[in-house]
Amino acid sequence: MRIACLGGGPAGLYFAISMKLRDPSHEVVVFERNKANDTFGWGVVLSDDALSRLHKNDPVSAQSIRDHFAYWDDVAVIHNGVRTVSGGHGFAGIGRKQMLILLQQRARELGVDLRFEAEFSGAEELRKDYDLVVAADGLNSRIRSEYAEHFNPQIDVRPCKFIWLGTRQKFDDAFTFIFEKTDHGWIWAHVYQFDANTATFIVECSPETWTSFGFEGMSKEEIIATCEEVFAAHLGGHELMSNAAHLRGSAVWINFPRVLCENWHYKNVVLLGDASATAHFSIGSGTRLAFDSAIALADYLHSEPTLEEAFRRYQEERRVEVLRLQSAARNSLQWFEEVERYLGMEPLQFTYSLLTRSQRISHENLRMRDAKWLSTAERWFQESAGQLPALPVRAPMFAPFKVRDMELKNRVVVSPMAQYKAVDGCPNDWHFVHYSERAKGGAGLVFTEMTCVSPSGRITPGCPGLYAPEHEAAWTRLTNFVHTQTSAKICCQIGHSGRKGSTNISWKGIDTPLESGNWELVSASPIPLSSINQTPRELSREEMDEVKSQFVEAVKMADRAGFDMIELHAAHGYLISSFISPVTNIRSDEYGGSFENRMRFPLEVFHAMRELWPAHKPMSVRISANDWVGDDGITPSEAVEIAKAFSNAGADLINVSSGQVTKDEKPVYGRMFQTPFSDRIRNDAGVKTITAGNIYEADHVNSILMAGRADLVAIGRPHLADPYWTLHVASAIGDRHADWPDPYIGGRNQAWQLANRGAEAVGKV
Repeated sequence: MRIACLGGGPAGLYFAISMKLRDPSHEVVVFERNKANDTFGWGVVLSDDALSRLHKNDPVSAQSIRDHFAYWDDVAVIHNGVRTVSGGHGFAGIGRKQMLILLQQRARELGVDLRFEAEFSGAEELRKDYDLVVAADGLNSRIRSEYAEHFNPQIDVRPCKFIWLGTRQKFDDAFTFIFEKTDHGWIWAHVYQFDANTATFIVECSPETWTSFGFEGMSKEEIIATCEEVFAAHLGGHELMSNAAHLRGSAVWINFPRVLCENWHYKNVVLLGDASATAHFSIGSGTRLAFDSAIALADYLHSEPTLEEAFRRYQEERRVEVLRLQSAARNSLQWFEEVERYLGMEPLQFTYSLLTRSQRISHENLRMRDAKWLSTAERWFQESAGQLPALPVRAPMFAPFKVRDMELKNRVVVSPMAQYKAVDGCPNDWHFVHYSERAKGGAGLVFTEMTCVSPSGRITPGCPGLYAPEHEAAWTRLTNFVHTQTSAKICCQIGHSGRKGSTNISWKGIDTPLESGNWELVSASPIPLSSINQTPRELSREEMDEVKSQFVEAVKMADRAGFDMIELHAAHGYLISSFISPVTNIRSDEYGGSFENRMRFPLEVFHAMRELWPAHKPMSVRISANDWVGDDGITPSEAVEIAKAFSNAGADLINVSSGQVTKDEKPVYGRMFQTPFSDRIRNDAGVKTITAGNIYEADHVNSILMAGRADLVAIGRPHLADPYWTLHVASAIGDRHADWPDPYIGGRNQAWQLANRGAEAVGKV
């Protein structure tokens, strides 16, 4: 094949090398606009696994790169004057210029034709002369722009400002993050050594801080001098240096563009490296992406029968990995964009939050990297929760939690999960067994499903209530068992279905109307849930008072029934939620329109409930933190204000959920997908939170808690499959202090023995 590589960076050079390794007869030409020794940026970071892949593909170039690496194992975080160090991270750095020299040498050895200072305006003419044109021309790819209608690039320019600098100061013992508070706001640096004498020093800040400093009006020299002044305590008298000689003034600052193309190929032109997709520098994966994609493209060009099939497989398989890395990079860059939310944390927790920011590093992964450091962090978490230092160190999920006079033995919550087994609103033996088993299963707190305040406030005919004496008696039987036979606490979630009522139980068609026996629905506004659901009647002022009194009576019953805590259900499009969301509230009176008006009735109900609920018992509110319809509905930023309003009214916890308000929603699912909303509410509003949503491993729970993203973690579906989920995961992670029921001690001992054998087997492997 005659191949033209447009761009002589790591992607283009390594692809050229990979093609020649597979078939020396290929004619490969690399066109590069700049001189051979021109480069921008300072150092490149690669992880141990990336180095292993390079070695498998080409041991010669991999070894030459290894010979020039600066290695480090530690990550150091300097925050509030405290330096916190965590080990076991295994990274290596090399100067970008040195890497390019080594790759150029290897390419020449293999017969690649390198043409520097070779301008190319586009690919249209070149693709007529070459069998394959590889556009590896970087972030600002001309080829991507030339065929934009075919590649369909999506470019998301992020708000933070950063500048790529270098220094002769030594940072050879750790990848270092430095956070400095100034009169203009917080500014931070990502720093790592890449050769014996030089370190990369990336300075970053929010756009607000950048504007306050006046960087826009400064010369490049003034910008560097200002950064030197900010980080003087860490530079040891050394200068900061820029190698962007082609840039002037504030142009040295960059806003990171997240790039992803829908299509990566057109005819015989294919995108590679930053031209097709970018990953934020904070996870150091841009060069790794380029190398991995270069290897994959070379492989498929030799394994597939046609160019088109090679391109198709390259895009299908690499796109999955790119999306995975971009997801981690997005998490990381968003953490830095919102870092001021976390800067009030204690140094240990702040460092943990930073280390786990991308969600690629979990709690147990940190234990593998640096067990001593993690143990110190876990002990800090326990002591912060009120446990005595003498007690054994346990994972965060097993730290106690106290709110008002309610003390929980751990941070695991059984989510409210509808059972649809009630008869005329009355819970029965199904509910007794269901909730009792989960209370025995080791969780600190068990929630009931939404318990309705009236017959017409039920979602389905199978939903339980708290509006009749027999309901109170049945719930009392349950709470008595929980309190006398287990160490769990139990919470009653109280709500009204609103426009989502009079529907079938889930396995007969969720949200579908009953075939017969439907009841009249009420809501904030006369908007049906869907075209097949009945239109609710808008509540009048008098009816609002009646509904509020129903909530109050339910609170009285919940107290007499012995519940430890109650929760107002103000999420998922039910009645209270329908007032909060602009999607479901189009009223023109004082209960509609502005945020304050939409919150008026929910707060009236909450106040009435809190006034009747004993002062020593806690109360929570469940909210939908995102309607998933963009700015037309509740957004995560507005959810912070909702949480503040309920907290100011006396709510002790905000149970953070999302969606289910409108059928027009477009949720984005994934592991722990609702936890960022909890994180934002907890750390922006200063409100204690419960998080839920696709959380199913102890690792998830411990990472969330230790990073300060929530105070309690609710587990739903795993508890449906396993009532003893908490006890079982405790056994699996080596915790031997969980509170098993006395009759089950034999089962506990066997579970521990089996877990120990499994751990020994893994250790031997």
